[in-house]
Amino acid sequence: MKIVIGGAGAVGTHLSKLLSKDHQDCVLIDDDVDQLAGLEGSYDIMTLHGSPTSIQTLKEAGVEHADLFVGVTTDESRNMNACMIAHALGAKKTVARIDNIEYMAPSLKTFFEQIGIDSLIYPEALAALDITNGLKTSWVRQRWDVHDGALVMLGVKLRETCEILNQPLRQLCGPDDPYHIVAIRRGNDTLIPGGNDELHVNDIAYFMTTREYIPYIRQISGKEHYADVKNVIIMGGGKTSVRVAKTAPSYMNLKIIEVDEQRCERLNELLNGNNTMIIHGDGRDLGLLQEEGIRTTQAFVALTGNAETNILACLTAKRLGIRKTVAMVENLDYVEMADSLDIGTIINKKTLAAGHIYQMMLDADVTNVRSLMMVDSDVAEFVAAEGSRVTKKAVKDLGLPFGTTIGGLVRHKQGILVNGNTRIEAGDSVMVFCHEQNLKKLEKYFKAETLW
Repeated sequence: MKIVIGGAGAVGTHLSKLLSKDHQDCVLIDDDVDQLAGLEGSYDIMTLHGSPTSIQTLKEAGVEHADLFVGVTTDESRNMNACMIAHALGAKKTVARIDNIEYMAPSLKTFFEQIGIDSLIYPEALAALDITNGLKTSWVRQRWDVHDGALVMLGVKLRETCEILNQPLRQLCGPDDPYHIVAIRRGNDTLIPGGNDELHVNDIAYFMTTREYIPYIRQISGKEHYADVKNVIIMGGGKTSVRVAKTAPSYMNLKIIEVDEQRCERLNELLNGNNTMIIHGDGRDLGLLQEEGIRTTQAFVALTGNAETNILACLTAKRLGIRKTVAMVENLDYVEMADSLDIGTIINKKTLAAGHIYQMMLDADVTNVRSLMMVDSDVAEFVAAEGSRVTKKAVKDLGLPFGTTIGGLVRHKQGILVNGNTRIEAGDSVMVFCHEQNLKKLEKYFKAETLW
């Protein structure tokens, strides 16, 4: 597959990294030569110095043969123009990163397709969705729902209160048990667990379960003492904060602390009528936090543009007794450090956007892809085609790639956990955990075949 990416910023570079692991034919374009420096040596891609909106540059990149063109510069207008030009030159699919939530209205989808833009990516909306889902489940580090929660993946940090520590998983996760553990993060290592593996204190365990058993997972994880989130303090009043305020459940009371006075005035305009209070001040000011009721707050969310500030603010909030903390960490170099400091949930817009774009490259029917930074893995929702490999044999006999496990499926809107004897049927939505970039290897199992 040939992919041309316009923009070597955070999203473009991270997407190039994903594609290089898959050995895709990838060309990365940018008009800043410093942005491109060293990328060819680090990743298996070709770089091209030029403007993503230049017809000549796009022709040099071979966009007329591209299966996918991606416009991810920092300028929304350039991205959209580049997509329209790439489409006119012959690119099969295009996707543009945007900054205007108005464009995401479902009623505009056909309009954008008609002008040559197949898909739009608004990273702040993707990040806000992750944050609000996390706030709804205060004791979970990461949550992913399939088909409105018919099947759920929960990433949970295990403490001494967990009831299922130091026991072989074969005794805990049998065919009739209401959950599977599909991955374990232990220190810097990721384990795809077998029956003899055990859970230890400070592991992050990824549970696959169905909606009705979420309270049970909470119980056995020892998290029942975590207070449900009602009061939230958000530090930083950027676009992600606005999207969180607009999408948070109505029972939550939000306070946004913003250091810029003019931005506070704009926030008051944008969030007029929302259950959100705007406070002018510095979210790192302990006196201000205490004045605004930090000790009666259940969640603290740091969304400034500075990763170090967000990390330190979350550490301060934890010291003040806040259990649920969320930090925006845009610099991937800081992600492991933030995790080692145990600051809570880490949000990275570039990996969310790259994962969303990545699913467009797959030939199989993939309706959702979520990158799990902490375990260098993806969770994907594949739909099994009629006559596909996964429908031919029981799961244990499929010979799935190493580092891949099937946690569950949705059949007729009903969530079902999968074991080795499960037979997948055509039309099933299957939730697959893929370690070390196995999605491209896995998709052939879900595509229609004439021969086995």
